[in-house]
Amino acid sequence: MIAGPVSFLYAGLLGLLLIALSAQVVLARRRFRVRLGHGTEEGMQQAVRMHANFTEYVPFAVLLLVLAEITGLPAAGVHGAGILLVVCRVLHAFGLSQSPGRTFGRFYGTAGTWLVILALSIWLLYATTAASRFPAPA
Repeated sequence: MIAGPVSFLYAGLLGLLLIALSAQVVLARRRFRVRLGHGTEEGMQQAVRMHANFTEYVPFAVLLLVLAEITGLPAAGVHGAGILLVVCRVLHAFGLSQSPGRTFGRFYGTAGTWLVILALSIWLLYATTAASRFPAPA
């Protein structure tokens, strides 16, 4: 068995979550008989927004996670960011599935996702500027 970078684990888990959210859209389309778009039913709109919100944030967050690992973020940091991202995306999907309004899961899922993106972005800025300030000895 070949072990890959830690970030690949979280990319795989989030890929599975994307499939689950996609399946929810398909099931909602059947239930509400919506062939195209999001229709007028609240349940259909919720399913579409759970999926769409995931696809708006997660690909970039996973890219940042992989880049952070490549630039030397310790494995504990990659695991921390990856776990937080997965938990927050599950929270967000669950919260939005319960109500189109403000819910615990929706609020904290969004906040946690933003926190992961912010922290990884700051790490990448630090890692790239620190490397240029302190070149490796020849």
